[in-house]
Amino acid sequence: MTQKLVIFDLDGTLIDTSHDLLDSLNHCLISVELKSVRYEDLTFLVGQGAKAMILRAFELNDAKITEDELNRLVDVFIEHYTQNMPGKSVAYPGLFQALDRLEGAGIKIAICTNKHERLATKLMDTLSMSDRFVALTGGDTFAVRKPDGRHIEGTIELANGSVDQTIMIGDSINDILAAKNANIPSIAVPFGFSDVPVETLDPTHIIQHFDELTVELIDRLLAQQT
Repeated sequence: MTQKLVIFDLDGTLIDTSHDLLDSLNHCLISVELKSVRYEDLTFLVGQGAKAMILRAFELNDAKITEDELNRLVDVFIEHYTQNMPGKSVAYPGLFQALDRLEGAGIKIAICTNKHERLATKLMDTLSMSDRFVALTGGDTFAVRKPDGRHIEGTIELANGSVDQTIMIGDSINDILAAKNANIPSIAVPFGFSDVPVETLDPTHIIQHFDELTVELIDRLLAQQT
């Protein structure tokens, strides 16, 4: 029988990366003499990778950017972000205990993020968490990314899982919609980067804290799919 699999988003779900993402983004903006963005802007900025963050930050500044300049700033962002890992990034409260519960019950765990795979892998390495996950896929791992359900399906395949035994956990519309597109249950967390209340995203279930992520919850949600 195929093992159960729980797939996590990364930024805003597993790890609070907000301050480091903001620092690297503002480093880019200052380099082209634009105004820094605020922490309160993060929900608008985060979710589709570094390129989208920079584009949205320029939009907030009412500034235009060429494709060449955008690509250059993406490289600046990645270099700054990589050099400063793990920075202020930390796991959300209760995460490690939740992962222990899942692993103790024989449930596999994986990561599916729109972050560049290289950046996601290095972040997990610097936080000494990589060994806990059977697979990690980023926004550039495949030709598609969340909310395309094939991003999740590819992650399931790499994890040697099956669609009917998998749940997606995330904080944004990209995660919940990708789960729907892959026909798997979803769990939303409200402490991440969503720019709307997660209740409006219509996830299968919502947890307020990782203390609520139990083996019994996973079993119940999967049973409802059959």
